[in-house]
Amino acid sequence: MTMQTENVWDYPRPAICEPFSGNLRIVHGGRVLAETTRGFRTLETSHPPTYYFPPDAVDLSRLHNSEHRTFCEWKGAASYFDLEGASGPVANVGWTYRRPSQLFEPITDYLSFYASRVDACFVEGEQVQAQAGDFYGGWITSNLVGPFKGAPGSRGW
Repeated sequence: MTMQTENVWDYPRPAICEPFSGNLRIVHGGRVLAETTRGFRTLETSHPPTYYFPPDAVDLSRLHNSEHRTFCEWKGAASYFDLEGASGPVANVGWTYRRPSQLFEPITDYLSFYASRVDACFVEGEQVQAQAGDFYGGWITSNLVGPFKGAPGSRGW
């Protein structure tokens, strides 16, 4: 799958969810934590895509439910999980939507991860950069044009 140039300011608002058949992979502690070609991505104006993995593509034995919760105006209530790593736990490494809004039902129980909290995330073999900040979980690849929301001072964009 060739990734075409995309400007995040051309992404829609409200956000959308779409299938992504390219290879997605997460590595942490020298082991693959998740890998799929059956993912989804969510797109929203000013944000790099957020990728979601089907539960059967994730090593769930390494994850534990967290008490942390957030709410997305488009997707609904998110539940978080912690990762057990060789050097200790990683708090709130990712999230899932157990009962998302109707438009996001395809990602029910799928898992998404902060690229900044694991060793490496890849889209089509390219290691991504994490979206700035500690709220949004977008993955930045070389085909994306910004600027990207998330950095200090961009909350009101």
